[in-house]
Amino acid sequence: MRRTEATPALYECVIGHARVAPLRHSFRHRTYLWCVDLDRIPVLPRPVRPLARFDARDHFTGGAGSLRAGLDAFLAAHGVDLGGGRVVMLAHARVFGFVFNPLSVYWCHDPSGALVCVVAEVHNTYGQRHCYLLRTDDAGEAEVDKEFYVSPFFAVEGRYRMRLPLPGERLALSIHLENEDGRVFTAVVSGRRRPATVPALLSAAARRPWSTVAVWAGIRRHGVHLLLRGLPVHPRPRSTPQEGMPS
Repeated sequence: MRRTEATPALYECVIGHARVAPLRHSFRHRTYLWCVDLDRIPVLPRPVRPLARFDARDHFTGGAGSLRAGLDAFLAAHGVDLGGGRVVMLAHARVFGFVFNPLSVYWCHDPSGALVCVVAEVHNTYGQRHCYLLRTDDAGEAEVDKEFYVSPFFAVEGRYRMRLPLPGERLALSIHLENEDGRVFTAVVSGRRRPATVPALLSAAARRPWSTVAVWAGIRRHGVHLLLRGLPVHPRPRSTPQEGMPS
């Protein structure tokens, strides 16, 4: 099993989205993500803490006492016990009190260091979240049915094909949505690892100020663009799995 590089770390990333049906549209934006050990969340010097805060309220049910407790409760509901094994999380941190994570990923290991499962936590812009429990293969790939309303331009149907290998010096993730029309949407995240030092964080924050706000606003802006191009909207279901709870 290939272990990730030492955490915590920062990944300066390019995120790309491309849809091919029923019309073509793509965009890319730059941001930075944190990679942390859930049992060793970094504590930054007080002057820079507004640039990076990890809050259990932002993940899973939002009611656990810690990120690790929230993950363990979700896994227990699915019959998984890590036995205290290491968990590596890739996500945005809160910046000046705001965070939006379209995707947070958790690589879950047993005490021997073997990868047990991967959890992909998806957030939409309506304040809802849902987790997918994945059993990835040696290449970090897995498939799962879509169960959660993310974009108003796609119905809650089809199947995701995800490639989520454990980050190392490089980060390379991809998610494909496939339905009866074939592959209709692809999201990719690529980046390079940087040590999570205070100078590195200050540099990343200077280049990408309000990074999580920019991600949220970018998704909204492209949604308006698609709406103006006449792309049909699928109404949001009245009942949808949320906050990492079993569906």
